[in-house]
Amino acid sequence: MGTKERKQREFAERERQFLDAAYELISANGLLNLQVGKLAEKCEYAVGTLYQHFASKEDLLLALTTQQSQAHTDMFRRVAQWDARPRDRMFAIAVADMIFVRKYPEHFRIAQYALCEVVWRAASADRRRAFLDAGRPIGEIVTGIVRDAVAAGDLALNGMAPEELCTGLWALCNGIHNLVHAEGVLEDFAVCNSYALMCRHVQTLLNGLGWQPLADPADVRATERLIERISKEVFHDLCSAN
Repeated sequence: MGTKERKQREFAERERQFLDAAYELISANGLLNLQVGKLAEKCEYAVGTLYQHFASKEDLLLALTTQQSQAHTDMFRRVAQWDARPRDRMFAIAVADMIFVRKYPEHFRIAQYALCEVVWRAASADRRRAFLDAGRPIGEIVTGIVRDAVAAGDLALNGMAPEELCTGLWALCNGIHNLVHAEGVLEDFAVCNSYALMCRHVQTLLNGLGWQPLADPADVRATERLIERISKEVFHDLCSAN
């Protein structure tokens, strides 16, 4: 390995160290308490070294969200490869989100903050582009499931593009994540077990699109059995301890 390649590898490893440490600090102390100086100290580097990687705290938060997008994508790829009807695979996308948030409990809280207008605009163009590039495979996986459903005769797009149809599911799942992280909001409306409720809403949404075979959202046990099946067949290694 040449000098240039070694330096590139060391740079990447140091950046990963900063990001892992940032996630640990956020998990322990909260997002708004993350301090660049404390992060550099935890990693035993000077603050100036940290700024060689991230031009600002906004860049750091967006990079952290981007890094975890890879793990998110890997879970969605499992769903895409699952031998099941397209509707069950689309439902499994929501289940993947449920499992992902258990594994990375701070992810959606960080992403929500990193993607707000103030932080997004303050981040560098390179970091914004890296985030969008990292998320593109997720979009391709989900729209691919929609196209499979159309090809199988299970779904009619009714004038929508696959990308447009997917925004409903995306908005539903993201909305639940955001509400869950706003502590006390759902509880004030007497909403318990929010992710089980999300799954019922997903079934209702897919029914509204006419996506075959239709499911009964009121049949809670049937939905639970489907979640159990997905957990066992697609995410067995991530759910074995649950």
